[in-house]
Amino acid sequence: MTVIGDDIDEHIDEDSDANRDENGDEGGASETGIPARGGLTPRQARLVRGVAAAVVMVAVAAAMSVRFAAEPSLVTLGLYGVALILSGTAIVLSRMGRTRVATVVLGCGLAVAVLAEPLLN
Repeated sequence: MTVIGDDIDEHIDEDSDANRDENGDEGGASETGIPARGGLTPRQARLVRGVAAAVVMVAVAAAMSVRFAAEPSLVTLGLYGVALILSGTAIVLSRMGRTRVATVVLGCGLAVAVLAEPLLN
């Protein structure tokens, strides 16, 4: 059984081999593994976006359960459900290496959750 993320990590790692210079460094990365320009490595970016999306997903789920317990409504369930789906989509996109798209999708999920609060009152 293969996991999608493992296959993609192998593919991305193979692609990054083409970007190595004669010293074996990736795109000017130092010996510590931190890129010379101060950004994150692709693997770190995927991890950060995935963890951030998971944290947002847990926060939205907690808010949804509190709101649904106080005032059961199909609208509450639907709006927070959309935010949960977008957070899950951001996790999948992060694992696939689409970190910028994942950030936009995660921002949309957060916007849905934040903008849903006034609509539900």
